[in-house]
Amino acid sequence: MQLLFQRLDPSAKTPVYATPGAAAADLCAVLKAPLTLAPGGRAAVPTGLAIQLPGPQFVALVCARSGLAVKHGVTLSNGVGVIDSDYRGEIRVGLVNLGPGPYTIQPGERVAQLMVLPVARPDFAEAEQLTPTARGAGGFGSTGRA
Repeated sequence: MQLLFQRLDPSAKTPVYATPGAAAADLCAVLKAPLTLAPGGRAAVPTGLAIQLPGPQFVALVCARSGLAVKHGVTLSNGVGVIDSDYRGEIRVGLVNLGPGPYTIQPGERVAQLMVLPVARPDFAEAEQLTPTARGAGGFGSTGRA
C-alpha cells in the first residue's frame, strides 16, 4: 500500500518508521521556534503534512509517543487522533503536559506516531436484547478480581 502525502511546509519531515518492526511512523513538529508546554498546558502542534487515505476502508490514527509520555508526561490531549479518509487538511497533534514541570518541544522533534488501519463500517441494527455472555454487563474492573 502507498500512502500519498503532501508537504504543506518545506521544513516538514516525511513520516518514517523508526525500526523495521515499527507499526507506526513518527510525526515531527514543524515549529519556527521551540514551544514550551507548562504543566497542564495544551497545544496543537503542526506537522506540515496532509495525507490522502485510499478510501473509507482505512483510517489513520495519531498515537502518543511512549517516551514522551513516560519520561515527561507529554501525551495526546484527545487520547488518539482520528484522521478520516475524506480529511485533506494538515495533521496537527494535540499535546498536553501532564508532568510536574514545563516541557519544551523543539522544531523537528518527534511528537506522535501515525498508524494506518483498516476500518469495519457495520450497518447498525437495533435489537430488543443482545446475546448473553458469562461477563454480561460487568464493566470497569469487573474481570480478573475475585
